[in-house]
Amino acid sequence: MNRAGWRRVAEHPALRAWAEAARDPAAAAVRASSDWRCGGTWCVGLEALENDPDGTVAGVPLPWEVLGLEPMPLHRAQVSTTRAGYPLPSEAESEAAYRFRLNRDSAHLDGLLPVGPEKRRYVKEPHTWILGLPLNRADAGAAPLVVWEGSHLVMQAALVPLLSQADDPEEVDITDAYQTARAEVFRSCARVELPGTPGEAVILHRHLIHGVAPWRADATAEEPGRMVAYFRPLLPSVAEWIAP
Repeated sequence: MNRAGWRRVAEHPALRAWAEAARDPAAAAVRASSDWRCGGTWCVGLEALENDPDGTVAGVPLPWEVLGLEPMPLHRAQVSTTRAGYPLPSEAESEAAYRFRLNRDSAHLDGLLPVGPEKRRYVKEPHTWILGLPLNRADAGAAPLVVWEGSHLVMQAALVPLLSQADDPEEVDITDAYQTARAEVFRSCARVELPGTPGEAVILHRHLIHGVAPWRADATAEEPGRMVAYFRPLLPSVAEWIAP
């Protein structure tokens, strides 16, 4: 991965064929879902797409060679879907969390899960990489993916020493180090919006800070909202996750 921590795969017929095959089953899953958050403006869509372990959906293979990735077993893709108005306040989210979502795009590092009543953070889902595949037409302002370029390097500098010295890195509370590093990311890394169209893809380094921008008032998207399929295959251990 380059120093920016992300790369875009340009539009390609094989990627467009995959997105077209995935669009209708993804939309059907989203419409049937009851897991709408942020005042009904975001459907999380975990494991919503019925793809095969090699990424094939509706008989159309995922073009690994176009993506430049080594084939590996995949989970069912998340279909993250946003609607106009994202994000709205909700009872399930504190006022502080809502402000962070609104003003900081809910910037986060994937795989860090809250544990216990104090919601301390631990690396519980060590991903290999993050692959995003737009499934339908959406304006650039329709709650696009946001990244902080080079933030993976800041995160590595903060977390790798902490985790690599532990006997069991999966049991290391990284909350304070993570929050301090994320604040540094906001100060020193460029925030970049990454809208996409079907037939393209975006690949993020597993340590890259990213989020979702608020939906701009003039933006539109095809129904049922801006849909992106995400794959995040897991590594066997946190020890492998901390490798650059």
